[in-house]
Amino acid sequence: MAIITLTQLTEDDREQFILDNQRAFKYGATEEFGMRDNHFEEDGEIISRKTIENSIDHGTAYRIREDGRIVGGLVLKINEETQHNELELLFVNPGIHSKGIGYAAWKEVERLYPETEIWETCTPYFETRNIHFYVNKCGFHIVEFFNKHHSDSRHPETGSEYESGDFDGMFRFVKQMK
Repeated sequence: MAIITLTQLTEDDREQFILDNQRAFKYGATEEFGMRDNHFEEDGEIISRKTIENSIDHGTAYRIREDGRIVGGLVLKINEETQHNELELLFVNPGIHSKGIGYAAWKEVERLYPETEIWETCTPYFETRNIHFYVNKCGFHIVEFFNKHHSDSRHPETGSEYESGDFDGMFRFVKQMK
């Protein structure tokens, strides 16, 4: 049985982390839609470099390793005061999906942060693999659907994105721990 571990992202691996993340997100979208332009943030990417860099800069980034080999990554935003924490990004390299790596990584996150009261995350409406993963595997509940009729008031900087005709929607998930 493979051993899944998390190691904090190092500065010398930052660029590869960004590229791996973009590749994994693009894979999911192209599996669903092909190369339909309106699902891409910038330069043909589902998730922009700026979005990933912002998550890394304001969170805690980890590499997911299987028996020491890098197989994915994740970024968490931990609020020590409230213990209402966020999973900003989670990806597994596309060639090794459906092998339990993402779930094992998530269980490791829960083990590393036992004081968490609530975990929260979001995923695009078209990422059915992610929706299945969060709800059916990890125990999250869908609590909100952001779209052009309902923007995320907690993050006003994304309001214009939700209001544009190009935005199709994001699900918000919550997992109550305590």
